[in-house]
Amino acid sequence: MLNFEYNVPTKIYFGKGQIEKLREIKSAGTKALLVYGGGSIKRTGIYDAVIAVLQEIGMPYLELANVAPNPRIDSVREGVRICREHKLDVVLAVGGGSVIDCSKIIAAGTLFDDDPWELVKDARKIQTALPVVTVLTNSATGSEMNGGAVIANPATKEKLGTGSMAILPLFSILDPEYTMTVPRHLTAAGVVDIMSHTFENYFTPVTGGYVQARICEALLLTCIKYGPVAYNLPENYEARANLMWTSSLAINGLCKWGQQVGWWSVHPLEQELAAFYDTTHGVGLAILTPAWMHYILNDSTVHKFAEYGVNVWGIDQTKDPYDIAGLAIERTEEFFRSLHMPAKLSELGIDDEHFAEMGQRVESRTLRGFVPLTAEDAVNIYYSAL
Repeated sequence: MLNFEYNVPTKIYFGKGQIEKLREIKSAGTKALLVYGGGSIKRTGIYDAVIAVLQEIGMPYLELANVAPNPRIDSVREGVRICREHKLDVVLAVGGGSVIDCSKIIAAGTLFDDDPWELVKDARKIQTALPVVTVLTNSATGSEMNGGAVIANPATKEKLGTGSMAILPLFSILDPEYTMTVPRHLTAAGVVDIMSHTFENYFTPVTGGYVQARICEALLLTCIKYGPVAYNLPENYEARANLMWTSSLAINGLCKWGQQVGWWSVHPLEQELAAFYDTTHGVGLAILTPAWMHYILNDSTVHKFAEYGVNVWGIDQTKDPYDIAGLAIERTEEFFRSLHMPAKLSELGIDDEHFAEMGQRVESRTLRGFVPLTAEDAVNIYYSAL
């Protein structure tokens, strides 16, 4: 296991009725920017609950609505403009990962002298930020408990990740009931995203991270158990609660530190897909993950896939390691299909027009992953998923 430092000071208020804890935002600032997406929080009553608390504590606020599922840098720029013009000093994100990611870069961009896209391109430039508070409405990205953010720039066809402790949320409210109205296909996509975050931390060349591997397996088993329940019974509190907490733990560093040496693999592949084709993140991951698994299966990686097959899918450990690995990948594909996720890129109307350019971009971001991917490797994976 490698050396590491671990500190995630985000305070979590988990459970029913925790929106009352939003009162604590008054300790973070005096005027808020309320950021949300397409308006579903108004239909579900979450917006009213948030506004009621803000009015109760007498906190003025302005709004930034219509943040896209793949959050655009233009929304960040608009949020920065509003914060500066009206001297807002705290950012309140009410939504899923896209809203939270957008809010984080708004918080940093408000105190940054240059264009906020520079913060996305170079995380080292994120030195300070306004406080960020989140009210989570979807279990997927884990952005409510980490310092990461992913932002898209349609003008340059880029979707990049950045991050800093400076944009870590001050506190996050996680009420599983707020996720019960999420559409079924987005619930499924969220489950895939959680599993993908876990895979990225599980499949690593570093040995000796026994406890991290077992935590990863527990999170994957939770998704396998409760993902279908949440999909088929949206108001099942137990399923929603377990998925919500799993989402946070999958990507708050608990699974990563001590065993991760480089960059992720499937996320860069999907981010390029989204940059060119605007795919839903979890949907792209559901298609690309099995393709990546099949592609990198070899004598150097088979032991890890066999471990995954035995400990997560309960496959007989006396079988040949390659047989276990193959079955494990098949079970993964079958699970995604059980959530009605597409299995091929062609199902999304995607062709190979941009594969070569996408592959070149992926290469520079995956050379320190579980298995380093060249541009040719990335293109081959895209074609195998087509």
